[in-house]
Amino acid sequence: MEITEIRVFLKEGQDKKLKAYTTVTFDNAFVVRNIKVIQGSSGLFIAMPSRKMKHACSKCNFKNEVGSKFCNQCGAQLPVITEHEVEGDNKLEHRDIAHPITQQFREYLQNKILEAFAKETSATGH
Repeated sequence: MEITEIRVFLKEGQDKKLKAYTTVTFDNAFVVRNIKVIQGSSGLFIAMPSRKMKHACSKCNFKNEVGSKFCNQCGAQLPVITEHEVEGDNKLEHRDIAHPITQQFREYLQNKILEAFAKETSATGH
């Protein structure tokens, strides 16, 4: 699988750690949007697109985001859920929508995205 296009959308604003969003096209046939370029303590890295996990209210069964204190549907107080109580692999508040399976491909993807980010920032003077 080859990366055939990377589009970089620089992010400016209060969140100084989030540097850009990228859209990556593979084999001119498949696209992944919203891969983030983030400034970490040891340099830039990428974060795959993710979504917030949901947990059902015990009173009305409405799906609320993990970490919510009250149900957005009925207003009932929600129990505090620890990492161990969340089902399956949903141990975190966010879960990747798409992600590399091998470390080799993750490194390839990250290197290509960071190269495109460097080109974009040097071209725009950021």
